[in-house]
Amino acid sequence: MSLSRRAALLGISAFALTACVGGGTFKTEYARLSPEVTRNWRLAEVRVDVPRSLSVSEAKTLLPNADIVWREDPMGDRYQQVGTIIQNAVLRGAQGLRGRRPVVISVTVTRFHALTFEAERANSDWGVHNVDFIAQVTDARTGEVLVPPTKIRAETPAWSGARMREARRKGITQKSMISNHVAATVAGWLALGPDNRGEFSRQGN
Repeated sequence: MSLSRRAALLGISAFALTACVGGGTFKTEYARLSPEVTRNWRLAEVRVDVPRSLSVSEAKTLLPNADIVWREDPMGDRYQQVGTIIQNAVLRGAQGLRGRRPVVISVTVTRFHALTFEAERANSDWGVHNVDFIAQVTDARTGEVLVPPTKIRAETPAWSGARMREARRKGITQKSMISNHVAATVAGWLALGPDNRGEFSRQGN
C-alpha cells in the first residue's frame, strides 16, 4: 500500500472515530450529607441490586448502546460482576462509619458503562467510565428510612491508547479506576472524605 493511500485511510479512520464517539458533559454528582448526621452511623450492611432489566452488550465496537458494558472480567454474568465491583467499592467508601446507630446502605445500579477493549485500544485519549446508581440509607434495626432514594452519578474520565497501555504496565486497570472513583464518591456523599463533585467534557459514552 502506498504511503499516500495509507495516510488517506488513517485520516478516514480518525474522522470516523471522531464522528462515532461524539462528546458531552459528564459529572460526579450527589447531595452531600451532613457530617453531624453520618458521624452517628455505623455500617451494618451494603446491599447492591443490578436489575436484570438493564441491557447488556458484548458487541466489539467503540461505543455499544447498552446500560452495562464490562469487559475485564471473563465472559459470564455481567450483572453479578458489576454487583461485586459496586459492593466492594461502596464498602470501601463507607468504612469510616463507626458510630452507634447501625445502618444499611442499599444501592441500585442504573448504568455501568466502561470501555470496550476496542475503545481502549483506540489511538486517542478519550472515553468515560459512566457509573450511576440510586442509594438509600435505612436503620438496620427498625428499617426507618434515614436517606430516601438518592441519585448518585460517579462518572470519571477513562484512559485509552498509549496512556492506558502504560497504566496497565503499572497495574492500573479499568476496574481499579472505577472502584477507586466509586469509593471516593461514596465517601464524599457520606461526608467521610473530600467532596469530589465536579463535571468534565470529553469524547466518549
